[in-house]
Amino acid sequence: MFLGHFGVALAAKKAAPKTSLGTLVFAAQFADLLWPVLLLLGIEQVRIVPGLLRASPFDFISYPVSHSLVAQLGWGALLGTCYFMVRLNARSALLVGFLVPSHWLLDFLAHRPDMPLYPGGCKFGLGMWNSLPLTIVVEYALFAAGTSVYLSVTRAKDRTGNLALWSLLGLLAVLYPASLFGTPPPSVQVLAWSAMAIWITVPWAAWADRHRQSGSERSETRSP
Repeated sequence: MFLGHFGVALAAKKAAPKTSLGTLVFAAQFADLLWPVLLLLGIEQVRIVPGLLRASPFDFISYPVSHSLVAQLGWGALLGTCYFMVRLNARSALLVGFLVPSHWLLDFLAHRPDMPLYPGGCKFGLGMWNSLPLTIVVEYALFAAGTSVYLSVTRAKDRTGNLALWSLLGLLAVLYPASLFGTPPPSVQVLAWSAMAIWITVPWAAWADRHRQSGSERSETRSP
């Protein structure tokens, strides 16, 4: 899953209007932000097997720190606690904490049975990636739904609010099919370094969100 995680982050803005979209993206994509770092450090392992699945050539041998459910619950608790200590907003902190393991739930739909419950534990996955048409439909449906929710609860304060948001969404929408139909990476090192590019979406989302106004902010502005 790729676009689906961004869809969840975008939709979460409705539940936490005062939380930066950058923070929501960071939480929803935390597993995939951490994964390439652990690959480069040799802590987690993956093989590139062209044709393994219709929508993915990756054989995830071991990624218990970034992608096991128990680890993501732990990371979520840590991030939620850190957010609460900084912002003192319990509701938003709970949402941030939940977004981290939401990554496991979506990946459970997409992956073959390689999603571990805990390090060294049994693995699960429904294998949506075995069907390329189904993968495309589900990914874009989640992305479109999240975008729709985000647009319904925010509006641009200025031109940057539209430019920054739509450039990010457009880039994601175009890059995803390129990854599906493009040539697999020639090595795990290249894969890891290219996957590091996802980090740019966090400050980009925060930048766009700073130039947009939520419904709650508009209400406060109108209040006498």
